[in-house]
Amino acid sequence: MANLKEVRNRISSVSSTQQITKAMKMVSAAKLKRATNAIVQLRPYANKLKDLLANLSASLEDGASPYLQEREPVRVLVVVVSSNRGLAGAFNANAIKTANTLINEKYSEQLKNGSVSIVAIGKKAHDFFSRRKYNVIGNNNELYQDLNFANTSAITESIMKGFVNGDYDRVELVYNHFRNAAVQILITEQLLPVPKTETKETVQTSQIDYILEPSKQEIVEQLIPKNIKLQLYRAVLDSHASEHGARMTAMDKATDNAGELLRSLKLSYNQARQAAITTELTEIVSGAAALAGA
Repeated sequence: MANLKEVRNRISSVSSTQQITKAMKMVSAAKLKRATNAIVQLRPYANKLKDLLANLSASLEDGASPYLQEREPVRVLVVVVSSNRGLAGAFNANAIKTANTLINEKYSEQLKNGSVSIVAIGKKAHDFFSRRKYNVIGNNNELYQDLNFANTSAITESIMKGFVNGDYDRVELVYNHFRNAAVQILITEQLLPVPKTETKETVQTSQIDYILEPSKQEIVEQLIPKNIKLQLYRAVLDSHASEHGARMTAMDKATDNAGELLRSLKLSYNQARQAAITTELTEIVSGAAALAGA
């Protein structure tokens, strides 16, 4: 009977867990829809601005903007975008692992010299790098409570200011790119100095003849800072949508696993119950036989 009671308790516990994971899946699905709408609406504008900037800056020299200046990467800043919460599968672990790989492989010398700094957007990345004694700059965990362009721009402006002042010679960005609820692609890209791409797409775009007013230089001076802010905002929105997609997928799998465990426990419970009944019947028959023999 003690075994039956234990199995009943486990069935009750697993059943409660299954209900919780179902509810969390539904909540994540609702949040995913809002987050997906935000990133889908932003992407065309961000991509077009990036293409336009590539066209305008193609003929500019490095000194045309402080954000185009290439320097030896003596001091490096890595921006890692994670989430504040867990229960999202390997979402946070993969982002942190990718950032670690980038630092250890590409900037190993800077790491040895203590010249690698971290800007963590999200509690999981902040806690991870803080525990390992990295130079973590600021605390941006509250960004997701009111995620908008203005709040994200405040973080970007501090990064841009540090680059112009020479605090960092290069800024790298690590985040999850949202493709769909089941697929998130880890992206590592250079944020500063603004990279000059030479892809076919950029070459074709650079052939477009724009009519510019005022001068190209004045427009670029305004577009480059705006583009940098927009690229970081896009990365945060991508990561935000990826988080909810990963959590929805994780909760869906957890619900299925709980269902399988529940079926297994019910089978074990019925087998134990049948064995207990058989044992009782055998004892009764044996007792009756003993009395009859007496």
